[in-house]
Order: sequence, then structure tokens, then C-alpha cells
Amino acid sequence: MPMGMVHRVRYVSDMIISQIDVLLVGQPKPFHADGTMSAMARMPVDRPVFLGKHGFAGDQVADPTVHGGADKAVHFYPAEHYPKWIAHFAAENFVHPLLDQAGAFGENISACGLLEDDLRIGDQFRLGRAVVEVAQGRQPCWKLDHHFGVHGLSGAVINSGRGGGYFRVIEEGEVAPGDSIEQLYAAGHDWTIARTFHLLIGGGHRAEGAKSALQALTTLETLADSWRSRAAKLAG
Repeated sequence: MPMGMVHRVRYVSDMIISQIDVLLVGQPKPFHADGTMSAMARMPVDRPVFLGKHGFAGDQVADPTVHGGADKAVHFYPAEHYPKWIAHFAAENFVHPLLDQAGAFGENISACGLLEDDLRIGDQFRLGRAVVEVAQGRQPCWKLDHHFGVHGLSGAVINSGRGGGYFRVIEEGEVAPGDSIEQLYAAGHDWTIARTFHLLIGGGHRAEGAKSALQALTTLETLADSWRSRAAKLAG
């Protein structure tokens, strides 16, 4: 895990209880020589920040056609993944400085316990004074490669399934570093972020019998609209 972070997660009646280790916000900045902007390099804050329907106050995206919006209000990334990426680079005799602290993947929330295999689309959590709901997984793009300066990293993230996810905001409110993350509601199905991501992004749609699963996703009302549309398109 990033330097200075402690694993704090427990389960009460199978409901996740954790805390926000690091809260990060950012503004679009020059990112590429061609003039592309990005807000991926978010910075930690040490104060409460208001979380509205479209994200944290002071946090913006560079390209609202593909980033941000109600279904991508909060990007969270499991802190447990950092040691795995450190090991990934170590296998190539490389130590990447971005992995020394939270925020390397552009996340707003760094915390333990929010693993893709455990969180289902539609699960709800109290985040400080706000209430949020799992809307979809995070699909990385070329900007992650450029951010790390490593060609093919976005493909490695997709293959590993370690993309993190997005919350939509059900109830607005202030959120601060160190605030608790308490699961309030467990969705009554088995569409985890990991399963959904594999089917829609990771190539699972090519497997035999995938069409019925894709059709099922088109009716999952808590799934982000863009991913429901993708499911319908892949189902043909």
C-alpha cells in the first residue's frame, strides 16, 4: 500500500466498514505535447470537501464527454492494489515513484476494502456525511500510460481487472480524510465490479453463452447508463 497507509477494514454481518485513507481532488492541467489536458494528477487534501452530485468541490475533469458526470462522480481505487503494481514493476527491475503515495491512478478516494471482487453494482455506502452507490468499474485509457510513462500499462490494468470503480452520489454532504466508509446496503445480485468489468471490458463478452449475461446487464438499473448501453451493443 502507499507509504503511510494502514489496512483498516472489517466486516459486520458481511457489510464492509473501512475509512478514507486519502482524499484527493484536482483540476485539469497540461498533460501532453499535443495540448491534451488531464486532471489525473490529483492532490491530497487535509480538510472536509463537499461532495455533490457530480463530484467533489474543486475537482474537475478535462474531457466531460468521457469523464465525470453523475455516474462517475467519485473514482475510488483499492489501496491493496499498490503492492501488486509495485511487484509488477519490480519484475522488470523498475521502481516507479508514482506508487510511493496514493493518487497514482487518478483516484479521489484511496481506501482498503473496496475491492472489485467484493463490491456489487448498486451497493451503497455512507462516505463521511454523504451516501454513495457503486455505478460501474473504471476503464483505463491511454492517459494512464502517459501518466506513468509506461506503454501498455492500461492494457495490464484491464487484464488484471484492477481498475477500481466509480460511485454516484445519492445524498450530498461533506467528506474528509479519515472519515468512515460504512456499507449501508448490499445489492441483491452477483454482479460485482469484477464480473461486470470482465464481461464488458475484459473480453468476457466473447465467451460462449455471454449474450444472456449481457442482456441481463441491460436491465440492471443501478449500472451506469453508458455500461448498460455497451452491454446492449455487445449483445447485438
